[in-house]
Amino acid sequence: MATNEGSEPEYVDISKINVGQGEGYEKKCIFCKVVNNEMGTEILHVDEEVSCFRDIKPGAPHHYLVVPTRHVGNCKSLSKEHVSLEKMVEIGMEILQKNNVLDLSDVRFGFHWPPFCSVSHLHLHVLAPASQMGFMSRLFYRPNSYWFVTADQLIQQLNS
Repeated sequence: MATNEGSEPEYVDISKINVGQGEGYEKKCIFCKVVNNEMGTEILHVDEEVSCFRDIKPGAPHHYLVVPTRHVGNCKSLSKEHVSLEKMVEIGMEILQKNNVLDLSDVRFGFHWPPFCSVSHLHLHVLAPASQMGFMSRLFYRPNSYWFVTADQLIQQLNS
């Protein structure tokens, strides 16, 4: 992977990760299409497990989505063997740091609960700085509400 200096995003060679349209690909899923490079979306990170790109409707100055590279449904049907949520969080932190977000205490990481998921492909919202989120974003991404759960809380629930 090539890295640019300064605040430029990391560019990756997605051709090295070929998800293709076989197992782990849902042809109607927009995130499967993004990860498979069918939408022209800038991919900030991709590996065999997870991929990351910018949210098209940012709720904060930095708003990224970290998704399993292969299709995994929403978090209500999730089990520990589907994907490493810890790895998703780790990649989210790396992307923030590569984009010069240094105050990691002013971030929000989480998932929407069904039926409040707009896309049924599991996706971690990575938002920073949380203190700069507008009123609607604070509502949409309100920690531990009926519609949004923090990554830490979901990991804790899966481990118990």
